[in-house]
Amino acid sequence: MFVLIGYGVVIFSIFGGFVLAGGHLYALLQPIELLMIFGGAAGAFVVGNDSKTLRATVKTLPTVLQGTQYTKSMYMDLLAMMFEILTKIRKDGMMAIEKDVENPENSVIFGKYPKLIKQHHLIDFICDYLRLMLSGNMDAFQIENLMDNDIETYDAESHVVSHAITRMADGMPAFGIVAAVMGVVHTMESVGSVPPAELGALVAKALVGTFLGILLGYGFVGPLASLLDQKHAEVNKMLQTTKVIMIASLNGYAPTIAVEFGRKVLFSTERPGFLELEDYIKEARTK
Repeated sequence: MFVLIGYGVVIFSIFGGFVLAGGHLYALLQPIELLMIFGGAAGAFVVGNDSKTLRATVKTLPTVLQGTQYTKSMYMDLLAMMFEILTKIRKDGMMAIEKDVENPENSVIFGKYPKLIKQHHLIDFICDYLRLMLSGNMDAFQIENLMDNDIETYDAESHVVSHAITRMADGMPAFGIVAAVMGVVHTMESVGSVPPAELGALVAKALVGTFLGILLGYGFVGPLASLLDQKHAEVNKMLQTTKVIMIASLNGYAPTIAVEFGRKVLFSTERPGFLELEDYIKEARTK
C-alpha cells in the first residue's frame, strides 16, 4: 500500500509540477524512449545476474506490495514461544522437546503461534539449533559462532536481489542518456528534410529520454531495493533475537532471564516493556 502511495506522490509531484509550469503532458509521452530504457536495463539485468538471482528477483518483487509482518505482536510471540520451549527443557529435560523439533507443524508449542509457524526460515533456525542442543552438551561459544555464520550467510543471500535491483536503478539514467543521444542523432539527420519548427519538437523528445531514465531509476526502481533491504533487516532481527535467547539458555540462565536478553536486543519501536511481556507470556501459556 505504501509503495503505491509513494509512487502516487512521485507522479503527482513531478508531472503535476510540470503541468503547473505550463508544460504539456503529451510531450512526455514517448513510448519509444521507454522501450529503449526498459529494454536496455532489462537486458543488462539479465546479463549481469545468474539464473538464481533472476529467479529470486521474480519471486521477491511481489512481496514489496505487502506490508511488514514483523510487528510488535510477532516479536512478543517469538519471546513467548522461546520462553515456553526453554521452560519445558528446564522442567522435563532436552528430550522432552524432541517431537516438537522434529515435527514443528504438529507441535503443541509451535502451534500456539500461527504467525511464527509460517516463518519457515525462523522455525528452521530454531529447530536446527535445538536439535544440536539435543545431541549433547554443546559448547555455547561454538554454537554462537555457528549461529553468527548462519545469520551472516542468510544476510548475504538476502541482499543479492536488492543489490541487483540497485545496480539496475543506477544504470537506468545512463540508458536514459543513450535514448537521448539516439534522439539527438535522429534530430541531426533530419536537418534539411523537415521544417525548422519540427526540429525543436525532435530535440524535446530526445531530452525526455534523459528525464525518464533519471525518474525511473531514482523515483521507482531504486526505492524498491531500499525497501527489500529493510524487510530483510527485520528477518535478521528475528534471528538475532532467537540467537541471544538460546545462547543465554546454554550459558545456564533461567528462561525468564534468557527471554529478557532477547527483549533487550529488539528495536525500540517493537520492544515490549518488562511487565507487558510478562503478562503476555502468562496469557499465552494459558491458551
